[in-house]
Amino acid sequence: MDKVVASAADAVADVPDGASLAVGGFGLSGVPDVLIRALHERGVGGLSVVSNNCGALESGLAVLLAAGRIARVTGSYIGANKEFARQYLAGELEVELIPQGTLAERLRAGGAGIPAFYTPAGVGTQVAEGGLPWRYDGSGGVALASPAKEVREFGGTRYVLEHGIRTDYALVRAARGDRHGNLVFRRSARNFNPLAAMAGRVTVAEVEELVEPGALDPDAVHLPGIFVQRVVALTPEQAADKRVERRTVSG
Repeated sequence: MDKVVASAADAVADVPDGASLAVGGFGLSGVPDVLIRALHERGVGGLSVVSNNCGALESGLAVLLAAGRIARVTGSYIGANKEFARQYLAGELEVELIPQGTLAERLRAGGAGIPAFYTPAGVGTQVAEGGLPWRYDGSGGVALASPAKEVREFGGTRYVLEHGIRTDYALVRAARGDRHGNLVFRRSARNFNPLAAMAGRVTVAEVEELVEPGALDPDAVHLPGIFVQRVVALTPEQAADKRVERRTVSG
C-alpha cells in the first residue's frame, strides 16, 4: 500500500480542534517541524499534546504553544521554554509532568495494546500519591491536581500503576522511509519517535529521504510500516533545515 501523500498540508488536513497528538522529538532532535508548521497554518487549536518537551528556540511545538493552540501537555521536560512556564503558571495550560522513562513506556504500551503496567518510578512521591499541580488558577493556587494512583507490592517492592497512552494522531520524523511506511531514524533523532508513532491511531511521518519498497534492509528498520498511515517526503531544503540548540566549542 502506497502511503505517500502529496504534502504536509494534505497529511494533517483532517486533524480537528481538540485532537490529541503524540509528537516525536527531544529538544531539537528528530522533531517533525514541517508537519507542526502545517498544523499551525491550518489554525487548529485546543490540542492535547503528548511529547517529551514542548519545543525549543521558537521551533517545533513551541510554534503551536506561542499561538495558544495547545490546551494540555503530557510530558517530562519543560527545559528553558519560558513561554511554556509562563502559560503553565498563569493557568492557561494544563500540564501533566511524569518521569521520562514512564512516559516512554506509556507510549509503547499504548501502541502495543497494553492498557496499564506497574513501575517503581514515582512510588513514595506525588507521582503516586497525587497532588501535582496540573493546572494553576493564575493567582498562585492550584485549580486542578493529579489524582492518587494505585500502588501494589510485588516481591517486597512497591509499584505504581500507570496507564498506556493512545492518541488520535501521531507526528514523527525519520531519516529514511519507504512508501509502505517502514522507517529508519538516525542516531539520537530516534528518541521518542518510534514510541510516539506506535501510540497514534493515525500516524503521519515526514521523511528526509523517501525510498522505494525493498530498498531498506529489513534488519535496519526501526519502525515497521504497520504503525504508519501517512508518509510525507521532505524537500532537500526541508530535510537540511536542522537547528542546534546549544553550540559548544573546545579550546
